[in-house]
Amino acid sequence: MSFSSRNIVIVGASSGIGEALFHRLKPEGAHLTTLGRREVADADRHLDFDVESEDVVPELPEVIHGLVYCPGTIFLKPFHRLREEDFLRDWKINFQGAVKVLQAALPSLKKADGGSVVLFSTVAVGTGLGFHASIASAKGAVEGLVRSLACEWAPQVRVNAIAPALTETPLAGGLLGSVEKREAAAARHPLKRVGTAEEVAALTEMLLRDESASISGQILRPDGGLSSIRPMV
Repeated sequence: MSFSSRNIVIVGASSGIGEALFHRLKPEGAHLTTLGRREVADADRHLDFDVESEDVVPELPEVIHGLVYCPGTIFLKPFHRLREEDFLRDWKINFQGAVKVLQAALPSLKKADGGSVVLFSTVAVGTGLGFHASIASAKGAVEGLVRSLACEWAPQVRVNAIAPALTETPLAGGLLGSVEKREAAAARHPLKRVGTAEEVAALTEMLLRDESASISGQILRPDGGLSSIRPMV
């Protein structure tokens, strides 16, 4: 299926996975609407929107064939040092922001012939990781939302999520900012590598295509085997 003349909305397309997805879809002829605080060059339409502070979503295209919500956080602290505002910020950006956009987009998604929504979770929801209590809680809510909406919106709209491990993006720069940090991060994964934004964007693109028409309510895990493989010792 070509993306020609398909309306795709990307929230958070100015960096990381969202940017990589934008550059995959643009040559395919997709009509790309971006939402975020920073304008994206070559977008067919950009809408200023801060998911953390604004409640009213700008007017979206009348028909939306695909919607991808990319905003996220990496805010790691020991549980005893987390404050209420830390939990609330992760919740607002990762979960509540997605809810606001999805509620605004639903009428347009239902007008498409098989709309597709892609959200993002984290490996830390299904695999306990230290210092991840706040983000894992917020992303756990995202996974619950995915399954609920996949049921409620079927058969008109498919809803899925991608739950990567640590991925090479600007957001993860503090955790991958040196050769030593990068090697240590890779060593924690059975495949001994850190994923890239381009790899996750390719998986996202697949979920937007008609070829994935039978996939809904799923959490895909490009996590280097971290959630399901125990290396032999």
